Amino acid sequence: MQKLKKLLSARALVALCLLSLSFGSHALEKTDRLGIGMSNELKNDFPALSFKVQKSKSFAYGGLLGLSTADKDGGFGVGLKVYRNIFDEPQLNFYLAGMGAILSTKIDSKTYSGFQFDLSLGSEFHFTGLNSLGFSFEFGLSANKKKDFVFETIGSHFVVLGVHFYL
Repeated sequence: MQKLKKLLSARALVALCLLSLSFGSHALEKTDRLGIGMSNELKNDFPALSFKVQKSKSFAYGGLLGLSTADKDGGFGVGLKVYRNIFDEPQLNFYLAGMGAILSTKIDSKTYSGFQFDLSLGSEFHFTGLNSLGFSFEFGLSANKKKDFVFETIGSHFVVLGVHFYL
């Protein structure tokens, strides 16, 4: 009985390997494409314009800029972000990301300058037939300072984190 179980599990493993090799699926090619969109990941809560450039299959960089000229609660945020792809699927890639940003926020008409450093794991996915739109979500850690220094966990879904249109 034990030999039969081993034989069946070995055959199942071989069949699974052959099946996975037969599909020939490849990740969506975005090398040297510019993605332009929006993001809301700055800790001063300003919606930001963002961009992302996929330089190779494993590396991308991006930036974001948020601005408000309101007298009582305005300010700005500007940041740079780097991405390292760790796993690709046909319409989906998983990545490790790091972001550094400079923040300026008005709270009760007083201006505070600060920073934000994020380290996160995330994914960008595309719907089949709609390859020019990328939807992202991330989770990880953030160290930031607006008025006070805060170390916190982050989790952002694609409505908050980002949607990019790839040219």
